[in-house]
Amino acid sequence: MTVLVTGAAGFIGMHVAAALLARGERVVGFDDLNDYYDVSLKRARLAELEKRGDFAVGILDIADSEAVSQGLARYPDIDRIVHLAAQAGVRYSLTHPEAYIHTNLTGHGVILEAARGLENCRHLVYASSSSVYGSNRKLPFSVGDPVDRPNSLYAATKRADELMSWCYSHLYRVPMTGLRFFTVYGPWGRPDMAAWIFTERIFAGESIPVFNNGKMKRDFTWIDDITDGVLAALDRPPEDTGAEPPHRLYNLGNHRSEPLLRFIEVLEEAIGRKAKKEFLPIQPGDVPETFADIADSQRDLGFEPRVTIAAGIPRFVDWYRDWRGIGG
Repeated sequence: MTVLVTGAAGFIGMHVAAALLARGERVVGFDDLNDYYDVSLKRARLAELEKRGDFAVGILDIADSEAVSQGLARYPDIDRIVHLAAQAGVRYSLTHPEAYIHTNLTGHGVILEAARGLENCRHLVYASSSSVYGSNRKLPFSVGDPVDRPNSLYAATKRADELMSWCYSHLYRVPMTGLRFFTVYGPWGRPDMAAWIFTERIFAGESIPVFNNGKMKRDFTWIDDITDGVLAALDRPPEDTGAEPPHRLYNLGNHRSEPLLRFIEVLEEAIGRKAKKEFLPIQPGDVPETFADIADSQRDLGFEPRVTIAAGIPRFVDWYRDWRGIGG
């Protein structure tokens, strides 16, 4: 049988697809290769996947229901979906709201319909985000916490995805699991995220933006830990007892809330240069701290994050040096 991975040219999508291929799965990837960031990076990720096993790709927009239907028709043995395609980025949602409505709402709805239409959809795993916790002050963030005060349109779309999925699972009994990711970093990462931005600017001798005057904390999570969690969730579809919809939500984070200034210190040590810091106010839509309660995912999925920033950041810097051709 075959696993569909949407957003296969994305950061998490590429790693999840690679892990599935490594264990002998056949993988089909859907991606529209949009230009939110460098398309050549996305194409390079796909090229890596094509080397690794039984991988096919369809270049299409997941919000185009006809294109998705035609793509699925080529692979009638798809029985599981890992839906990771999304318009990402909190700050971009302030200036391009239509992109989030198109991909994260319409696109998510199309994938839900696709799952419902599959002859035997054993499980749909989809990406949510730690952003759904919004203005919550209770830490760490737990899945049972209220999530009705999003700080950004991005967060609102991700919470809407969770509600839409619950509804489809309730109506059509499709097993679904939503995963709230916490600040993922690592090789092949996104150029719009802190690890990449800071590394790029430190190597270039440029200043780095340090928001909220450095009074920020994040639950930075290594990509391989996230990938392990996604596959563990995929392999454990929720049981349909008839009492509740077969739908579950989990946090996937490192269960460590690291000060941003400590993250920068470790990055400086790995690069061997000091950063020029530009201290700035907190940005609209942002939150000062994230911190994942992972008790549920530990209990149900066996999820155990292992990589701290002290180990992960040097690995990312090594990958970045190689990607950019920077000498040691």
